[in-house]
Amino acid sequence: MKALVYTQPCELQLQERPMPELVPGDVVLKIEAVGICGSDMHAWHGHDPRRQPGLVLGHEFVGAIAQSAAPGFEPGTRWTGNPLITCGVCEYCVQGRNNLCSHRTMVGMTRPGAYAEYMSIPAASLIAMPQDMPAAAAALTEPAATAWHAINLSMRALVRPLHECRVLVIGGGAIGMLAALLLKHLGVRQLLVTEPNPLRRQALQAAVGCEVADPRQQPPAESAFDYVMDAVGSKLTRPQAFASVKPGGVIMHIGLQDWASEIDMRRLTLAEITLLGTYTYTTADLRATVDALHRGVFGDLAWVEERTLAEGPQAFVDLHEGRSASAKVVLRP
Repeated sequence: MKALVYTQPCELQLQERPMPELVPGDVVLKIEAVGICGSDMHAWHGHDPRRQPGLVLGHEFVGAIAQSAAPGFEPGTRWTGNPLITCGVCEYCVQGRNNLCSHRTMVGMTRPGAYAEYMSIPAASLIAMPQDMPAAAAALTEPAATAWHAINLSMRALVRPLHECRVLVIGGGAIGMLAALLLKHLGVRQLLVTEPNPLRRQALQAAVGCEVADPRQQPPAESAFDYVMDAVGSKLTRPQAFASVKPGGVIMHIGLQDWASEIDMRRLTLAEITLLGTYTYTTADLRATVDALHRGVFGDLAWVEERTLAEGPQAFVDLHEGRSASAKVVLRP
């Protein structure tokens, strides 16, 4: 089979790889579509020591079962899935918070991912989907569920209902775009998304219809937002989030562009700011997101760009150089 292999920083090669081995409890999926995630870009840059050269990346997938060694999972049926392989028995799994599983592994990190014609995965990680659901929409389940999970966590901490809040989303990549679409669906009227790439700002205006700004030219107003989502997580955006949130407001930190940086703990304390972190999604989030995508909660998804798997290496370069207007590129093997 053909697979895109991460060979060294800033390089992917289309190679021939053996078919995945089928073991009890697993299925082999024939991949229909797979998204390029920010974490895949992070690995491509050589900034993720967990993802080493020689790995097939990709964890935002949809496919049809080609082979099955799991009862009840029939060849030919279409599924998306949870790329987190969880144990099901630790304290977090039994609480329904399996995104925090103590023994989790991951597709496209600890085992070969979906930038390939075929991929194996435990059947227990599959997520049911309508069989007529378009592949590109189903492939957005993972990033959309990340936004879904983050916003649900945030609503528990907000003092007033979300639709009453003035909201700032920092970053117009896939998570920022999907979060903005969901926020609009949930009734947020005062929404600003900051994004330095002018192509993405145009895409945000077309798809979301919200206010957009280049943060380098128009920094967000200080102490002006009830809720701030940092969908970038850089040394520049973290201080910006703290400066822009109101006293008593909520910051949701979701991006991980930089591993560490200083935050204003004095303002956090004196202004009673709530700072939340979030990691991926639960199985319940994924199921709810499939339904939401299918019902059109995230719009018509016309902003998603599709390319072939062979065009994957160039897609990474284009994303790196800011030449793609789309917040999400989906590869089709």
